[in-house]
Amino acid sequence: MLHAIATDLDGTLLDADHKIADFTAQTLRELHARDIQIIIATGRHFLDVRGIRDVIGVDAYLITSNGARVHDAEDNELLADNLEPHIVRALLQEEFTAGTLANLYVDEGWLVDRECPELIGTYYQDSGFGYQVRKLAAHDGSGVAKVLYIAEHAHLQGIEERILERFADEVYITFSAHDCLEVMAPTVSKGHALTEVLGRLGIDAEHCIAFGDGQNDIEMLAVAGHAYVMANASPKLKAAHPQLPVIASNNEHGVAQQLRALFAL
Repeated sequence: MLHAIATDLDGTLLDADHKIADFTAQTLRELHARDIQIIIATGRHFLDVRGIRDVIGVDAYLITSNGARVHDAEDNELLADNLEPHIVRALLQEEFTAGTLANLYVDEGWLVDRECPELIGTYYQDSGFGYQVRKLAAHDGSGVAKVLYIAEHAHLQGIEERILERFADEVYITFSAHDCLEVMAPTVSKGHALTEVLGRLGIDAEHCIAFGDGQNDIEMLAVAGHAYVMANASPKLKAAHPQLPVIASNNEHGVAQQLRALFAL
C-alpha cells in the first residue's frame, strides 16, 4: 500500500506555464484527506515552494534547492546543507559566470547579479516569489544552498566541465532544466533528502511513489519503491531509468491522472 507521494514541480506537477492546474490540486487534496503524505521535491527555493503549497492546499513536506533544504509541513527546518564558502566565491567569478545569469539561493531569498523580470512572469505566478539584485562576485560565500547559472545549454555544458575539472567530488552538479545548471554541496540530492523525510515519517521507501522529469530527479526516482517518468522528461532521466513506466506529460496532468488511477479516485 502506498503511504507517500514525492513529486517534482516544473515539468512534472506544474503545467507548461509553471502553474498548478485545479484538477491536479484537487487530486492531491483528496489524497491528503486519505492520510497520504505529500512531499514536494524541487530545485526551487523554500520561500517560493511554500507559496505553491499554499495554493495547492495541502500540508506537505518540502524538499527544496534540490535537497539542500528540507522543511516539514509546519515549516520547521529539518536539513540544511550548504556549499563551502570558498567554492561559492570561486563559482561567482567571471571564469564561470561570463555569459550567464548567475543566481544564489540563501535562506533569506534569491539573489541575482542583474535584473531578470522575464523570470518572474514565467516561473513565479503562483507563489509571488521575487529576486534581489546583488553584486554576487563580492559575496562572502556563506550560507549558500545552491549556485545557479541560466544560459543556453551548450554554454552551460562548458561551465559544467570546468567546474568538474576544478572541484570534482566537492560539489553535486545537475541540470534542473535545459537552460539551468545548478551546483550544490556533494552530499545533496533529492534522493538523499527523500530518504531523510521518509525516515522521519516512518514510511518505508517501498510504500512511496515518485514522479519526475529532470536530471535532478534521477536519485529521487531511484529511492522510491514506485516511480514514474513524465512523457516530457529529459533524455538523461529516461536513460538513467529505462525500466520505469512513462506517463502522460505535465500539460496532460499526467501525475494527477496516474494518481487517480492508482488510488481509484
